[in-house]
Amino acid sequence: MSDVTQILMQIEDGDAQAAEQLLPLVYDELRRLAAVKLAQEQSGQTLQATALVHEAYVRLAGGEQAQHWNSRGHFFAAAAEAMRRILVERARSKRRLKRGGEGRRLEVSVDEVAVEDQDDLVLTVDESLAALAQQSPQAAELVKLRYFAGLTLPAAAEAIDVSPRTADRLWAYAKAFLHQQMQR
Repeated sequence: MSDVTQILMQIEDGDAQAAEQLLPLVYDELRRLAAVKLAQEQSGQTLQATALVHEAYVRLAGGEQAQHWNSRGHFFAAAAEAMRRILVERARSKRRLKRGGEGRRLEVSVDEVAVEDQDDLVLTVDESLAALAQQSPQAAELVKLRYFAGLTLPAAAEAIDVSPRTADRLWAYAKAFLHQQMQR
């Protein structure tokens, strides 16, 4: 059993010091996942990978309710979900009237071409992912692990405890479903 899994079990058992031991073990991997996700965001993003990791970690380990993780993969899936929710909340916040509402940020290049705002894309992906979760929760979880956590297909298959072939079929289904949803 890995150190991370042992510490997760200690946290579940109520050991307050175990949470302090967890962050140094998972920090580099969480930061890498956050950097991958933020690289997919629009260029004007003000949130840094470090801040995203810290906010996600606070949500995971700093809550008043005891968290229950079955494994290292389950923890990283929860971290990916926390990061996704943080980015969606930030995108929604930017769309509020207080922050400029429906106003669109435009970047002007030398050719004075407007760049499409990525916040709408983040919200569209979130809505499409929610629709996919209604149809196939397992496929939605696979997409979260691949897209938001940056896991490979075999690693994501292991995290959701399915065979690589099943993961491949779920991935193909999810891509087709999301493509159809996002075309609407």
